[in-house]
Amino acid sequence: MRPIKNGGIIVSKNILEAPFVKEMVEVTTNLYHHGWDERNGGNVTYLLDEKAVTEYLDPTKVVRNIPMDFDGSAIKGKYFIVTGSGKYFKNVKNDPACNLGVLRVADDGQSVDLLWGYTDGGKPTSELPAHLMSHIARLSVDPENRIVMHCHATHLLAMTFSHDLDPRAFTRTLWQMCTECLVVFPEGVSVIPWLIPGSNEIGKATAEKMKETRLVMWPQHGVYGVGRDMDEVYGLIETAEKAAQVYTYVQAQGGIKQTLTDENLKKLADAFGVTPRAGYLNL
Repeated sequence: MRPIKNGGIIVSKNILEAPFVKEMVEVTTNLYHHGWDERNGGNVTYLLDEKAVTEYLDPTKVVRNIPMDFDGSAIKGKYFIVTGSGKYFKNVKNDPACNLGVLRVADDGQSVDLLWGYTDGGKPTSELPAHLMSHIARLSVDPENRIVMHCHATHLLAMTFSHDLDPRAFTRTLWQMCTECLVVFPEGVSVIPWLIPGSNEIGKATAEKMKETRLVMWPQHGVYGVGRDMDEVYGLIETAEKAAQVYTYVQAQGGIKQTLTDENLKKLADAFGVTPRAGYLNL
């Protein structure tokens, strides 16, 4: 907490009361309770407005500089709140300052300045480069994009073992399981090959797909979702996960006997004013 002048009056703002900290606490807690982020699995990055940060932190006071194996020059000077490496989501609620960090991409593009958090000497998630690559990719197509979220959504993860990994086939199955799916992610779902997590290789592959879709599946691992705010991204993953759960139940009950037809999906798209990804409907 530090004094801040506001209209000539000295006020004191506690960063633990900052809306962006509260949002991170809420979403990490929900992800943990859903069972999508066991142990230290999963990570979230949230692009912040400088004005929002400077209401709570002095941007000239850098706690320490943290190198990263990635050139983030395209977003130098940008602020993020980021989950920590090796941190358990179940602990964020009770100790946000230890498990979260507010960072600024340094002018050299090769490191980040820590302004708050990681009080035990920790550092940002090992998948920070992958997240920042996805932020850069999404900002190129949607300047309002703020969130990158990675989790191990159970039924989506299970589908990557039993379902064809062709993105068109994967998307069509999800669209057919719940009426809402086509409306929520009409652009479909991307799928990349299995790659080592935390590597720049998986970051680049994910970012490339993020130019086309807001959901990217990591086979035998989890899912990446992006969007303009926490509700959008959480709801995006939640909707796809519900469809995957229904698919799992349907398979266990003996397989599909009837489903949404492509004609149904086209009528749905027209009714809600969305455009299904070209070539994904057989019409």
